[in-house]
Amino acid sequence: MAPISYNTPLMQKAGEIAQEFEYDTKQINAAVEEFQNLMTKGVENEGEAMTMIPTYVTAVPNGTEKGVYLALDLGGTNFRVCSVTLHGNSKFALNQAKSAIPRELMTGTAQGLFSFLASKVGDFVREHHSEHFEEDNEHHLRLGFTFSFPVDQKGINKGFLIRWTKGFDIKDAIGKDVCQLLQEEIDKLGLPVVVAALVNDTVGTLMARSYTSPGKARTLIGAIFGTGTNGAYVEKLANIKKMTATTEAQEAYGHYNTSTGEMVVNTEWGSFDNELRVLPDTPYDRALDANTFNPGIQMFEKRVSGMFLGEILRNAIVALKDSNVGLFAQEGIVINENPNLYRPWTIDTSFLSLVEADQSEGFATSRELMETELGVSGASEQDVEAVRTIARAIGRRSARLSAVPLAAICIRTVLAEEHAHASVTESLAKLSKMIDIGVDGSVVEYYPGFEKYLREALREVDTCGLGELEPRISIGVAKDGSGVGAALIALVATL
Repeated sequence: MAPISYNTPLMQKAGEIAQEFEYDTKQINAAVEEFQNLMTKGVENEGEAMTMIPTYVTAVPNGTEKGVYLALDLGGTNFRVCSVTLHGNSKFALNQAKSAIPRELMTGTAQGLFSFLASKVGDFVREHHSEHFEEDNEHHLRLGFTFSFPVDQKGINKGFLIRWTKGFDIKDAIGKDVCQLLQEEIDKLGLPVVVAALVNDTVGTLMARSYTSPGKARTLIGAIFGTGTNGAYVEKLANIKKMTATTEAQEAYGHYNTSTGEMVVNTEWGSFDNELRVLPDTPYDRALDANTFNPGIQMFEKRVSGMFLGEILRNAIVALKDSNVGLFAQEGIVINENPNLYRPWTIDTSFLSLVEADQSEGFATSRELMETELGVSGASEQDVEAVRTIARAIGRRSARLSAVPLAAICIRTVLAEEHAHASVTESLAKLSKMIDIGVDGSVVEYYPGFEKYLREALREVDTCGLGELEPRISIGVAKDGSGVGAALIALVATL
């Protein structure tokens, strides 16, 4: 492969565009401070920009638990029933059965849908756990219900449907408790199953990591960096002041277990800084946002998650092409009629990953990708390097931004508390334990160098004298929060 000249107008312009995605140390620290401020507002007040939703999950597993628990995962047109057998040594075994939802049930009645779900739970339990039919009510199987539609959650196993999405439109289910709808149909069939918990898959990621995490570090955060992004963490109940602020608030939030003094909070951090006070903003971000169904909303997610990175890159490539510095301009290059390059939402984030990781001779892999994904045949090695320069900058910015909520939560919930405690009892060094974070999602798992870039940003965070942060953080993949995690929430749920 011949050396690539970086002194050409093309490479210089690509470098300029890449520089627009730089997110420096000062910006990182401003964002961490702002995230902490919005966290505090969100746990103390209703109606804040970052909603900080109490999940009613008040304990996390530690890997020693044993038993069999169920999960029902309804995320769209397909669903699955799972059973998780916990072995008590941070290991588990998973059984599952997947099914499609008949289209007529997606727009029928609540009873039609939930009786169908209950029947599939029954089929699964009869096949895999028939012995539970012989046992008394005390030994019924506990089920975690991952219901990926907007609900107003009012208890560990109580949540009222706000609206349907993803092609569902069952009008008589709106405003109903989805756990009760499922339990009623389960009871009609005489199944030995109790719907013990309503589950958010981000909380499930935290639970799955907490059970399987090696070592003694307690899992603090569950985070998803995939198609979307979100995080959940363990908060002190005393800090979630909005749950007890008024008599009306206490009645609205209802009963929950207070014995642990903790509750997992779902941050909904995708909506962090919609006002763009501290988040970066480029012409390519603005073009993307204007072409979404919710402009001005989920601005953090639109700069971090896999659903959007490909479109940011496409906007940047178009700008590079339109600047007339020689991109895809060499003799022999053919740009197809109506190519994907000029069609919104046609580049997947996997394109960025594959181009950045390409070590093939003459960038053969990337050149083939440009033909199949962009509609550009015969791209030169310099074309590939120009695109790769920008793709790397977009991916690196995503990872550095992802460090912001992780750092903010660790500082607010662990470092600050340790510092306050150490001043009374013992040295900070003795208190400084590892902080474990469970992650899931295609971006964090497969994007080249994502954790390296994220940790670089963590090392740049100013903890204001509260001690080191990045060396104390362990990050591990926690798969299947909607299945394994849901079963674990059924385990810890106190009804």
